[in-house]
Amino acid sequence: MELVLVTALGVGGATVFGAIIGFLFKNISHKFSDIVLSFAAGVMLAAAVLGLIVPSLSYGGEWALRYTVSGIFLGAISLNLIDKLVPHLHKFMGTDIEAHRATNASRVLLFVLAIAIHNLPEGIAAGVGFGSGNAAQAMLIAGGIALQNIPEGMVIIGPMLAAGIKPSKTFLIASLTGAVEIVGTIIGYFAVSIASAILPFALAFAGGTMLYVISDEMIPETHAHGSQRGATYALLVGFCVMLISDVLLG
Repeated sequence: MELVLVTALGVGGATVFGAIIGFLFKNISHKFSDIVLSFAAGVMLAAAVLGLIVPSLSYGGEWALRYTVSGIFLGAISLNLIDKLVPHLHKFMGTDIEAHRATNASRVLLFVLAIAIHNLPEGIAAGVGFGSGNAAQAMLIAGGIALQNIPEGMVIIGPMLAAGIKPSKTFLIASLTGAVEIVGTIIGYFAVSIASAILPFALAFAGGTMLYVISDEMIPETHAHGSQRGATYALLVGFCVMLISDVLLG
């Protein structure tokens, strides 16, 4: 349990770390953020497949394939429904974040709220990973999610400051979006601990949410500013780093 709590703090703290970078470097280039986000996408992709979906197949018994496929789609559909209600960060950034510098505070806070809501299932995915009993693999999954949280924390600072929100309040709000992931991680861990029968489905569900985030948000965002070649290779590097880590720690 202590390891889960430390991991949860790490996942949520990554957003805070990103926010601090956002304060220090308010004009981070699209190219840099795209490369970092693509690397994180590669890590998350490997984590989703190797750490969640493949274990789901091994724990599901004779119904393994049905549990896994249905879990993947339900995970993706769940985030899709959330996305329709509260468009995520990348919808806000879809054109150019500079175009939103003059956006009023209420709209900026709305998109920050959307980030917080989307962070809950990501945190759950990190917690569910511990259900497989492979702590090293679970930490790698959480690491991939944490990597994605760093650039997310970086880019939410500028719009809030530009909207006239005080720096102290901006930092507090950014920290709260990370705290949501901590709660999600703990929920995911206890869910599979209390009801081990749902483990195969929960693993696949978490994997589906991660695949949705990668395909619907991370890849389109990293290919929207002319850095798609570098972003593609960064994704491959992230995937291979995760693959090598999984083999060495497995």
